[in-house]
Amino acid sequence: MTVVSRHPVQRLQPFTETIFAEMSRLATEHGAINLGQGFPDSDGPASMLAAAQQAIADGHNQYPPGPGVPELRQAVARHQSTEYGLDYDPDREVLITVGATEGIAGTIVGLVEPGAEVILIEPYYDAYAAAVAMAGAVRRVVPLVPDGDGFALDRDALTAAFGPRTAAIIINSPHNPTGTVLSDDDLTLIAQLCQEHDVIAVADEVYEHLIFDGRKHHPLATWPGMRERTIRISSAAKTFNVTGWKVGWLSGPADLVGAARTAKQFMSYVGSGPFQPAVAHALDHEMDWVAESAAALERKRTLVSDALREAGFGVHRSEGTYFVCADPRPLGFHDGDEFCRTLPERAGVAAVPVSAFVDDAATWQHMVRFAFAKDDKVIVEAAARLARLR
Repeated sequence: MTVVSRHPVQRLQPFTETIFAEMSRLATEHGAINLGQGFPDSDGPASMLAAAQQAIADGHNQYPPGPGVPELRQAVARHQSTEYGLDYDPDREVLITVGATEGIAGTIVGLVEPGAEVILIEPYYDAYAAAVAMAGAVRRVVPLVPDGDGFALDRDALTAAFGPRTAAIIINSPHNPTGTVLSDDDLTLIAQLCQEHDVIAVADEVYEHLIFDGRKHHPLATWPGMRERTIRISSAAKTFNVTGWKVGWLSGPADLVGAARTAKQFMSYVGSGPFQPAVAHALDHEMDWVAESAAALERKRTLVSDALREAGFGVHRSEGTYFVCADPRPLGFHDGDEFCRTLPERAGVAAVPVSAFVDDAATWQHMVRFAFAKDDKVIVEAAARLARLR
């Protein structure tokens, strides 16, 4: 008699539970402040919330069109043209997805053949590795390396990673989990290598507007020769503080977007019907709110970083995103994973070990990530609790 497997297929067994779910569960068990999972404490702009409520009241509660509602696709196209000079046809070159994570998965599954290689920059958002596994592809990692109090791309390792089996590279800048913003020189090298090896670039730019210290976001698709080989992915979640709405989008040349849509339509088909018109409204009318939100996050970044230093951590610079990475070794903790699993009970704060986002765990074993998209009073209380570690 054949025994039916009651476990995930082998290629997905490493992904049975995300580190975010695990650390959030520990935070709940111990009544800890959750600085592990990256979600904000405050809602997005009031006019966007009102637009969603109105859309529900107006009956926009059934399946939206497969590519997304026209007004959102048009707003996405307008936004990218205004912000970056990138012109996309909203009917053929923009696709609305159930969050950026589905956009990434649909792109990799739709464009990468089994056995082909996908380059990831390490540390990497864990959904990238899962998407590569679902496609039956092989991941190759290129590390970020220490650069003063921050991190930089290992350009020699990047060059060596490209080869005849390379199908795609996933670029995330501003970068989760480290808060690193790739330099123009980094993006120039990536563009050169993609063109030299005929490789597709998947640019996860969900933190494009959450960038600090006067820096500006430069999409990879704006580099010469890259618009025609780049899928650019973003989301309302981080831009407008609505992580639960799951409204993302991808844009790029029609053939690449069409391939991603082929896979995506059999993942969720569609989603977030009444939220799509609301996000369209926000893209057109609430970018001043986004700028104010980014300025507030920059201040919170400094508040958390200073608190971690005061508590005795080594602290790395964060140039964008919701996150700052810290080193607990000065406090006597050398294993970041063990530290994070005991921190909710020990100090009443939850964080995430960076080793959950890497293949080379030994190099990153000591590092932990804290999220700072929280109310100031929450950050102040978390700082007081962490101070007890001294």
